[in-house]
Parts: sequence; structure tokens; C-alpha cells
Amino acid sequence: MTIRNSRSYYPNKTGFSVDMFTDEELEEIHLATLEMLWDNGMHVTNEEALDIFADAGAKVNRSEGKVRIPPYMVEDAIKSAPPQILMAGRDPENDVVIGGSRVNFTTFGAGVKIEDLETGGLRDTLKQDVADTALVADYLDQIDIYSHAVTGGDSPDANIDLHDAEAFLNNTTKHCHHIDLTCGENAKKYFEMGAAIMGGMDELRERPIISGLVCPQSPLELHGDAAQIIIEHARAGIPVNVLSMAMSGATCPVSVAGTLVDHNAEVLTGVILTQLVNKGAPVIYGSSTTTFDLQHSTAPVGAPELGMCNAGVAKLARYYNLPSYTAGG
Repeated sequence: MTIRNSRSYYPNKTGFSVDMFTDEELEEIHLATLEMLWDNGMHVTNEEALDIFADAGAKVNRSEGKVRIPPYMVEDAIKSAPPQILMAGRDPENDVVIGGSRVNFTTFGAGVKIEDLETGGLRDTLKQDVADTALVADYLDQIDIYSHAVTGGDSPDANIDLHDAEAFLNNTTKHCHHIDLTCGENAKKYFEMGAAIMGGMDELRERPIISGLVCPQSPLELHGDAAQIIIEHARAGIPVNVLSMAMSGATCPVSVAGTLVDHNAEVLTGVILTQLVNKGAPVIYGSSTTTFDLQHSTAPVGAPELGMCNAGVAKLARYYNLPSYTAGG
């Protein structure tokens, strides 16, 4: 057990506010994260990612798929990741820069049920619904970025993510954020779609009109497809959002601070991987972390704890000088 002596000066939050933590408390979360990444490590189920971490100096146990990341590697990645990112629109008037204290709004998803406007009944979502939600988001001034709101359940399973991309790319001039890519190969095809619109990969890197999102698997696992999608985004220079969906009391500690340590370890592992592949690659610090409802066995995204967790996440992202993307109820 690590012994931690009391501090001579350590202010605490005594009540709830949007400003969740003091700088000193954020530092404690950061230091606890460094301990977790080195002492416990992350479970990584992707051979290429294991090679990348091992070549950079991480301690890799291949039989267990365990990666122990030294603190210097964490600090180097945080420093090299860009503090702000251009999320370009197909129409330059819809360009968005994220980072710092800027606040922007996006749709979220990807929903699999929708209320039919004609019948009023609940039904499975279709590819046409992807197109329609993109068109609505294109019209609404309050929406800055289109994160595909629903998924086309009538598309083939093997490339449903590419069918979704086709639907939303043809129906909005705003930046498109794909939150449901299925594998690294499809991520590369998604980039080809963006490059076709922009006139080439160099043009797409200069003005990235697309980006992607991946989720580590809580607790403390970066699974194979997620790792590969991160690698492909970093290689291409396309923004990637590493978004943890930890659940307090289920996949991580029940306290907000303990949840954020787990969350932080998962997201920073993704950030580190992007920077090991391509130093300076654009990466977003993401969160849909919330509490676990022990009575109903659900992860309620409208719970007050989600707002508390994500206020903490936004503060952590500011602490690291990284752009953030957080869920709302």
C-alpha cells in the first residue's frame, strides 16, 4: 500500500458547483492515474498496438495483453497532443474550432429506435433516418457538429458504418463526427469518402470535414477494434475522439473522483497511442461516463451524476489543455 502523508495546503470543494475540482484535486486525480497506468496497466487486445507501446518503452506482457505505461510517456503525449482542433465544415462557414473554454454543441447517438412522425409509433431506425437527422442538424443554427444521431438498421452489418457515413455526408455541410465506426479497415474507407469530397487526403488533412469516435471498454481495456481505429486516425491525421463510458458503481468506483481516475486512465491510453503513432495527431478527450442505476441495472444519461462526472471531465481536459467532448442529459 502506498503511504500518502497529509499536505500542508490542500483546499477542498465544500459544495457542488460546475467547477467540480480545485487544481490541487485535479493533480491528485492525475497522480492517481499515473499510478494506475504503471502499477496496474491497461489491457490491450491489439497486436499492433502492443508493438507500438513496447517499442516506445512501455512494459508489455503479451501473454496477458497487459501494458504498463510509465509516467513520462503519459506526460509526453499530453504535451504533444494539439490544444485545439479544426473541425472543418464542408461549407467553410460551418468551420468549428474546439479547445480551451470554447463551448459548442453537437447531436449525439447512435440511436436505434425512433418515433415515426407519420404513425407516432416507435420503430427501428433506417438509413433514411440518418440522412434526415443530418439534414435537420444542417438547418439548426444551434448545432455546430453532426455526430450521427441514429444508425441505419436496414444496412448490411458488415459495413453499416459506411452506409451511415454515405447518408450523413450527403445531407449536411457541417463537420461530420462518426461515433460508430466498426473496425480499422472501415475507418480507412471512411477517410477515402472524406478525401473524395475534399479532392485528396492532403486536402482532407488540411481541412478535416470528418472525424471519428472510439470507446475503451471499462474497466481499463482498449479492445482490438478500438485500438486499430485510433491507430488509423492518427496515421491519417484525422481527429479521433477517445470517449470512455465508465459507470460509477459498476465498471469503476462509485465515487466521482474514483470514477474519473478510471476514466482518465482509459482516455489517456488512447491519447498516448495517437501520439506514439503520429506525434501531434489531433485527439479529443471524450466522455459519456455516468452512474450505474443499481435498482434498474441501467446507465442513465439523464442522471445528475452524469453532469457531475462530465463537469469533472471538462475540467480535466482543461488541466491537460486538450479539447473535450462530453455527453449531456
